[in-house]
Amino acid sequence: MTLQNLNISEEWSLFLDRDGVINKRIVGDYIKKWDEFEFLPGVLDAIKIFTAIFGKIFVVTNQQGIGKGLMTEMDLEGIHNKMIEEIGYKGGRINKIYHSPYKAEEKSVFRKPNPGLARKAKIDFPSIEFNKSIMAGDSISDMQFGKNVGMTTVFINDDKQIIEQNMDLIDFVFPDLQSFAEMLISES
Repeated sequence: MTLQNLNISEEWSLFLDRDGVINKRIVGDYIKKWDEFEFLPGVLDAIKIFTAIFGKIFVVTNQQGIGKGLMTEMDLEGIHNKMIEEIGYKGGRINKIYHSPYKAEEKSVFRKPNPGLARKAKIDFPSIEFNKSIMAGDSISDMQFGKNVGMTTVFINDDKQIIEQNMDLIDFVFPDLQSFAEMLISES
């Protein structure tokens, strides 16, 4: 299967993980305020490309820093509003951001890899078809999340060992979002 075989059009939706995909991940910590947020190289250009291709673009992100009391819902909303603003300045679009504030041990249906965030998106945007959706993320839980609702998965990671051990969950692999976006336009 190639990306071209998917016949991606404005009927398609793109779901993006945030930390490690859109912005630099803080290892062992959480982004708690805007000045800790740093877009990864090429991400703003990639999202501009995605905006021209996909009908809907969503961010789905686990944010257990809220559940741990390290930040508030308002802190996260401030970060996301600024992120959407910056993406918009560069010609990109995010239709909506869905987040899970729950800690891993709570096993919430709304925490990836569980499908709750995808179901919320489907309620808000009934035209979403998961078989015409792509989940792009940098963790195996992102890939499981995508597969749990029938999406095509794009692993944004170059760890060969993780890739080899999880080929059943991964449809495509790219080292970063920009490479994924460039492949989409080169195959169109």
